[in-house]
Amino acid sequence: MLLAAGFGKRMRPLTDYTPKPLIPVLGKPLIEYALERLAAAGVTRVVVNLAHLGEQIREYLGSGERWGLQIQFSTEDQPLETAGGITKALPLLGDAPFLVVNGDVWCDFDFSNWIENPLPDHCPGRLLMVPNPPHNPEGDFGIEDGLLSGTAKPRYTFAGISWLRPEILTAYPHARECYGLGEVFTHNEDLMQAEVYGGDWCDVGTPERLNNLEERLRAE
Repeated sequence: MLLAAGFGKRMRPLTDYTPKPLIPVLGKPLIEYALERLAAAGVTRVVVNLAHLGEQIREYLGSGERWGLQIQFSTEDQPLETAGGITKALPLLGDAPFLVVNGDVWCDFDFSNWIENPLPDHCPGRLLMVPNPPHNPEGDFGIEDGLLSGTAKPRYTFAGISWLRPEILTAYPHARECYGLGEVFTHNEDLMQAEVYGGDWCDVGTPERLNNLEERLRAE
């Protein structure tokens, strides 16, 4: 599932007329990089949630055929935050574990690394973590013995990429229409797998970060 329903308020004025996932990075919409990597890893079916300027995303992505994907859309009247949006889309996602990728993240992570190493039985999910960027110096979670920890040091930042079983949401006792994944992950500390990724990653949350990413990619 690609999360693409947010307002992108920190990216204004760019997102006043363009949804953040369609903002170009070196001339290519941000969301397209994720679709290409998913397709390269063998993913064939993607669900994209839509809200703010969502029709632009629907029109650009179409059926997904140009990437060898089948794309379906889950429409929200107002953004339901990350967990709320995924919960609404569960009927489209099915009963098996699914990848979740934030639509405003650029990352060169190879998804086949996870697909070739399935979640163990009874493990509710797996998170990709990265070293803390300047905008999140305290991090989100630690990792202990390969599992997500609220107390272990050092702490790392959630990369916006996860692999989740539907049950992590359907069994969450505080589920509601609009809520974020952070509290769900906290509820499942010591149960979820977590690993640190040292490759290229950027939360394209502000125009400054977008410019920095483009400068870095041009230099490669």
